[in-house]
Amino acid sequence: MIDRWDEYLRSAYRSSLGRRREELVTPALIVDLGLVKENIRFMMEQLGTMHAKLRPHIKCQKCAELARMQVEAGAIGVCAATVWEAIVMIHAGIEDVLIVNEVGGEQKIKALAGAAREHRLTVAVDDKRNASDLSEAACAAGSRLDVLIEIDVGMGRGGVRSSKEAVELAQHVDTLKALRLRGVQGYEGHCMQETDHGARERKVKEALAYVHETVDRLAAAGFACEVVSAGGTGTYDITAAVPFVTEIQAGSYVFMDNFHANQAPGFQCALTVLGTVVIEHGNTIVFDSGRKSIGIDYILPTLAKYPQYRARYFAEEHAVFDVDDACPLALGDTAELVPGYAPTTVNLYDVYHVVENDVVVDVWPIIPRGGGHAGILE
Repeated sequence: MIDRWDEYLRSAYRSSLGRRREELVTPALIVDLGLVKENIRFMMEQLGTMHAKLRPHIKCQKCAELARMQVEAGAIGVCAATVWEAIVMIHAGIEDVLIVNEVGGEQKIKALAGAAREHRLTVAVDDKRNASDLSEAACAAGSRLDVLIEIDVGMGRGGVRSSKEAVELAQHVDTLKALRLRGVQGYEGHCMQETDHGARERKVKEALAYVHETVDRLAAAGFACEVVSAGGTGTYDITAAVPFVTEIQAGSYVFMDNFHANQAPGFQCALTVLGTVVIEHGNTIVFDSGRKSIGIDYILPTLAKYPQYRARYFAEEHAVFDVDDACPLALGDTAELVPGYAPTTVNLYDVYHVVENDVVVDVWPIIPRGGGHAGILE
């Protein structure tokens, strides 16, 4: 199913090959290959002086080609948000995949257990019942699943709420035949929105102190943590330097966007959306790149070459910008927009238009939403 989907998309978008980036049919998702390679190189260079290894989160990119590039550059594996993302990754040849969320639902758990027969898969757990369900499915499939106990460090989402609860869950996992406890996960995502670096560092260290306390409590109970997984693009430089953290889950660095740009300097914007000016009235221009074409979460998109012009608002199909008489853009012109948030931009497209020297050299399929495309529901 995965191969057929990739083949279909490559065929459907083949006419884009050889076009200049500004000539694409809009809205079009563009990734600059040279800048992506530079971002990957820069991240590995930064981590070379730190303790933790990189396990990039592919929820942002949702792309096998990019995941392979990151592993080839030194990443120890990848993170995935969903079962179907994980299955696509293992079929792409990624040998170590961590699903950083809890997995629920009979069909998804069954698919996860089946995939683990021939591939190493790790999944987050925070509940005894869920752990038992995972083990039962793995036993039925003749497989084994590795697990990380998720610790709630401030997100108020998934994760055990105390060190005591973590120890009790570890003791329960230890009784389950088909599960193996590898360690813990403590994602400090609530710190990403702190714009002041000093304040962000204090919040991250507070969250990680709680993780450290839990790791110590687990060790005292006889459960050594081989893996302590944490961090994201906005906190990678703080989290990766902490001695007991073994891996970080940064993902958006590979593209960069307006949300992460101030948090993680040194990376370049490699992902844009090409839009066409479809309406022009005085000093108002409107692109065909609204909310259904570009992620506006947390912060609005901007014009890549004309950052001085701000968007008034984004409708479903329209991006409305106020400009001045010096603006060179007119009806029918194209321009690239920098996403406010890359993950929810990528999710809207079938493929990346991969450009090198401003020419489309390839199209890369994006992992689609839903289990049917990944063969989960077959």
